[in-house]
This record gives sequence, C-alpha cells and structure tokens, in this order.
Amino acid sequence: MYKVGITGGIGSGKTTACKVFEVLGIPVFYADTVAKEIMCKDAVLVAGIKEAFGSESYFEDGKLNNKHIAGIVFNNETALKQLNALVHPAVFRAFDAWEASIPQTTPYTLKEAALLFESGSYKMCDTTILVTAPYEIKLKRVMQRDGVSAEQVKARMDKQLSDEEKSKLANHFIVNDEQQSIIEQVLALHQQFLKAAEGLKSINI
Repeated sequence: MYKVGITGGIGSGKTTACKVFEVLGIPVFYADTVAKEIMCKDAVLVAGIKEAFGSESYFEDGKLNNKHIAGIVFNNETALKQLNALVHPAVFRAFDAWEASIPQTTPYTLKEAALLFESGSYKMCDTTILVTAPYEIKLKRVMQRDGVSAEQVKARMDKQLSDEEKSKLANHFIVNDEQQSIIEQVLALHQQFLKAAEGLKSINI
C-alpha cells in the first residue's frame, strides 16, 4: 500500500490538512496521539521508561507522569534522545499493526507525525508532505490554542527542525498561510497520490 508521511512545525496546521484527507476517505495514523497512548499501554515501553527515568514516571493508576518526564527531558538533550529512542520503535510497531488492518482496497494511507524527519520514519514512507505557515501565524495559532506565552511557544519551536531543514527532505508542500486554500492543495495532492498508488499497485501485480 502506498504510504504518505505528513509533518509540519507546531502551529503549521498539519492536523487540519489531515482532516481534509480523512474527508476524502484516506485513513490517517496520528503518530503523536498513538505515542501518548502506548506510553501507558505498551508493556515493553513502560518498563523501559521506568528503568530510564524512574518508577515515578507513572502514577499508581498507570497514567504517565507528564510533569516528571517533561522536567527531565525539556532542557536535557541526552535524556530527550533517550526517551525518543524508547518511544519511536514502539510507534513504528503500532503503525505496522495499524497499516496491516487497513483494507487492501484503500489506495493510500497517511502517517501524521511531528517528528517524521527527526525520527527517521519518513524513510518508511513512499513520499512526504511538509505543511508550512509563516512564523508569526504559527506563533499566534499556538498561543491562542494552548493559552501560552510567545516565549513558551518559541521555546517549543526551537526544539524542532526548521521548515528550511525539513523542506530538504520533503517531496510535497502545503502552504497554510490563511491566503491559499488548503482544500484545493489537498485535492491536488490527492489526485497525485491516487495515480502513484495505482502505479505501485500495477508494479506489484
């Protein structure tokens, strides 16, 4: 099955673009949402996190102690890499299982991930999309959405690859600048992916 990866910096609107693809009938795997779920459900991952960051990483009811984890990894690059090294393989396994459950009549699937390029998971996709937006627009969106300060948003942005760096790895682009239609851009890409998926299918027959 043809696999499309989609990513974008915080506030870029990649989730909005994914919702349009879903309206078109394309299944979307939300890697970041799944990561939060399996950090509480995947026994191997839970054990690894407890070993690396202490038993206090989880509350007695099994829920993740986000404050404890964030306090360790936020300003510690080594600890963050250690956490990602535990989480990313588990997400890859979850994606494979999800992909296997999708009907073979589905032309293609979408994998949405904030760290699509950073995690290396883009290599498992046939093509990739980068959703971009002007810096000030992204800043305003996240401040309004999360009720946080500009400084807090900038700190989160600084921990992600820049659009310039991501664009070197992306194959397609959606510009979410509140001027160009996201729907029209998604429709155009949808047609391209349908053709690519059909081509892949004919090769594999």
